[in-house]
Amino acid sequence: MKTFPGKTVILIKTILGWYRILYTPNKIVFLYFREEDIMIDIKLIRENSQLVKENIKKKFQDKKLVIVDEVIELDKQFRECKLKGDNLRALKNKKSSEIGLLMKDGKKEEANKVKEEINGYANEIKELEEKEISLEQLIKEKMMVIPNIIDDSVPIGKDDSENVEIEKFGEPVVPDYEIPYHADIMGSCLDKESAGRTSGNGFYYLIGDIARLHSAMLSYARDFMINKGFTYCIPPFMIRSDVVNGVMSFEEMDAMMYKIENEDLYLIGTSEHSMIGRFKNQIIKEKELPITLTSYSPCFRKEVGAHGIEERGVYRVHQFEKQEMVVLCKPEESMEWYNKMWSYTVEFFRSLDVPVRTLECCSGDLADLKVKSCDVEAWSPRQKKYFEVGSCSTLGDAQARRLGIRTKNDRETYYLHTLNNTVLATPRGLIAVLENNYQKDGSIKIPKVLQPYMGGMNVIRTNDMKKIKNDE
Repeated sequence: MKTFPGKTVILIKTILGWYRILYTPNKIVFLYFREEDIMIDIKLIRENSQLVKENIKKKFQDKKLVIVDEVIELDKQFRECKLKGDNLRALKNKKSSEIGLLMKDGKKEEANKVKEEINGYANEIKELEEKEISLEQLIKEKMMVIPNIIDDSVPIGKDDSENVEIEKFGEPVVPDYEIPYHADIMGSCLDKESAGRTSGNGFYYLIGDIARLHSAMLSYARDFMINKGFTYCIPPFMIRSDVVNGVMSFEEMDAMMYKIENEDLYLIGTSEHSMIGRFKNQIIKEKELPITLTSYSPCFRKEVGAHGIEERGVYRVHQFEKQEMVVLCKPEESMEWYNKMWSYTVEFFRSLDVPVRTLECCSGDLADLKVKSCDVEAWSPRQKKYFEVGSCSTLGDAQARRLGIRTKNDRETYYLHTLNNTVLATPRGLIAVLENNYQKDGSIKIPKVLQPYMGGMNVIRTNDMKKIKNDE
C-alpha cells in the first residue's frame, strides 16, 4: 500500500494480471499493469543491492533505501515459499501415481492413506500459493518506486537549480530596444479572455498571422525530422492506463495526466507516451532496429506543482502542440542516439535564429525512469536568460521492461532501449521565435526557413504591434 495526500494506492493480482487501485475521496480508479511493470530487474537487487542503494542516494531519495532491504527479504521469503510449493507439488504428483498401483494390488487401505496424505499436501500447497501471491504483490508494490540506474556521467545534484550548463550555441543578443512580453507582442492575435470563458485558465486562442506562424513552425519541425530520416507518425491522443504505467511513474501521472471519466483512457501529456505504447508486448527483430519516429500531437497537462499555470501568457498552459522524436534501439547504441537527438533540437532552433544552450539534468532532477537527460534552452532577450524549450532523455530499458517491448536475434531475446526528445513544443517555441526576431519597429522578422510555410511572407505586422511601438 502507498499513501499520497488524499489518496491511497494498493495492488491486487487477478487471473487477468496485476491491478493498481487508486482510492480518492470521490472515486476509485483501476489501473492495469504487467508483472514487468517495474523499472529495474529484480536480479540486480539480488546480486548488487549496494549499486541500487548508491543510485538512490545519488537521487537524494534516502527514504527509499529501506525499500531495497525490504525487497531482498520479501524476495527471499518468496523464493523459499515457491521452492517449498514446487517440492510439495512434485511429491503430490509422485504420491498420486502410487494410488493406482496400490489399488491394482488390492491395497485399498494403503491407497486411502496416500489419498489423505495427498489432501494434506493440497491444502498446504494452496496456503503456499496464497502466500506467494501476497509476497509477490508486496515485492511489485515496493519495486515500483525504486528508481532506474542513472548513467555515471550524470552530475550529482538535489534539484534543477543544480543542473549543469554544457554548451552554448549562437550569440545571445540583447538589443538596444525593449522586447515586450510575448502576450503583448501577439496582441489581439492571442485571446485568453475568450478561452477563459470556454475552457478556464490555462487555455488560449491563437489568431491570424501568429496562429499561422505557430502552424508554420510545426510543419517545418515535421519536415526537418523527416529530412533527418525519421518516419512521420500521428498517434492516438488518448491511451489506456497500462500504457501510462509503462511510460511514467505514478507521481508523474498524478501531476500530469487528465483521465477520461468512466473510461480507461487518458489524454496524452506528450506523443512519446502513445508512440512507445505502440510497441507494447511486441518482439521486434533486431535487424529492424533502430526504429526512428517523429510524431505530431496536441498535448494536455494538468501542470500540478510549484510552477502552476501562467495567468497572462502562454509559457505554461494546459494544452499545447508538439513535434516529438522517439527512438527504439539496441542498448549499445542508445548513448549515440541520445547525442544525435539533442543535437537535432539545437540545429532546429539555430535555423530559426534562436540562440540556445544545453543543460545537463542533475541526478535529483531526473524522473525515476530516466537514465540521463538534458534540456535545450532558448535565449530570452526580454528576460536576459535562457528558458526550456525541449528535453532529451534516454530511459534505458525501463519503459521496454514495463511495456514488454523486446528485440530478438539468433541468440537471445532481450529488452531494447527507448529514447525521446522534443523537436518543438509550442507556443513555448513560438515565444522564443517572437522574442528573438522582434524588430525595433514592432514587427516580427520571419526566419527564412519558415517563409515557404507562410506563403512567402518575411515579416509580420499588426495594428497591435504598431500600438506597442507608439506606447514606447
